[in-house]
Amino acid sequence: MMNDLSGKRFLVTGGAGFVGSNLAIAFRKRYPGADIIALDNLKRRGSELNIARLKEHQIEFVHGDIRNPEDLEFGDRKIDVILECSAEPSVLAGFGGSPGYLLNSNLTGAINCLELARKQQADFVFLSTSRVYPVESINNLAFEETESRFSLAQHQSIPGASVEGISEAFPLAGVRSLYGATKLAAELIAMEYSSMYGVRTIIDRCGVLAGPWQMGKVDQGVFTLWMAAHIFNKPLRYIGFGGSGKQVRDVLHVDDLFELLDIQLRHIDKYDNRIFNVGGGREFSLSLQETTRICEKISANKINIKPDPEPRPADLTSYISDSRKIIEESGWKPKHTPQTVLQDIHDWITENKTLLKPILS
Repeated sequence: MMNDLSGKRFLVTGGAGFVGSNLAIAFRKRYPGADIIALDNLKRRGSELNIARLKEHQIEFVHGDIRNPEDLEFGDRKIDVILECSAEPSVLAGFGGSPGYLLNSNLTGAINCLELARKQQADFVFLSTSRVYPVESINNLAFEETESRFSLAQHQSIPGASVEGISEAFPLAGVRSLYGATKLAAELIAMEYSSMYGVRTIIDRCGVLAGPWQMGKVDQGVFTLWMAAHIFNKPLRYIGFGGSGKQVRDVLHVDDLFELLDIQLRHIDKYDNRIFNVGGGREFSLSLQETTRICEKISANKINIKPDPEPRPADLTSYISDSRKIIEESGWKPKHTPQTVLQDIHDWITENKTLLKPILS
């Protein structure tokens, strides 16, 4: 059954973050009659810059934290759709320190959001991550080294792995980082809520998302980090894998993610209680080396990039989302090429250079 979204009230958690703010604004533009609430704790530096953008589009901002159930109380206002975009997004979170914030945000916070969905009988979209797949299993796949990248070989011995990337059939046994573990645990609980309480739930395991208003850092938002370094003339490093810069990720523009969510929510009965890999795929993938070449061309600047052979914890040789399942079922397909994504990031930074310099440089 097709779902009419125009009269719905959306709650977007992590609503002042990169993904949350862009999705909130995109749904507002497409459905002017929708009531949209963006909730965020503003912990990530730069998220405060999105409050003005949300206000400009008549989106209500609530300064709250999904770790606190009382922050998810909206009185007699009915919440129809919850977009769970909040997270501690760093794969390195918890290494060398306390995992407390990570566990409370990504797991306890997700459960609090599911409780709200249960009470309100709201539709629930959980933006999960490709990081639910085990690190060692991915790094042990068969790769071929080319001049600029590590490419997945044609023949793989592990189910769910192919030259097209990693599919939903890839085995989940193994270690993945606490970040990935919290997201996987939240997925499992979300599916139980869907089955037990009738909360219509969509789980999308996203690869690397990118686009304007992402405050990129070393551990999250690599494509923004790379372009910002070229604009602000800051040095970079090729970390791990011999310092070659040949590690690969696929990239998905946040606007392409919106188009998919719009389809899924309008036909939610078809996608209820199911999991999908969502990413740019093999066609829209880049190595760090290749990203450098594009950034140099767009920015007309060349910066110093040093090799740093030692890998970071939980780093991957290559990850490409095999999104063929959702593409075949929905007719959706990413449209923004990596070059377009990086051009959009470049244009956004240059247009807001003074505002962004303290954060991105």
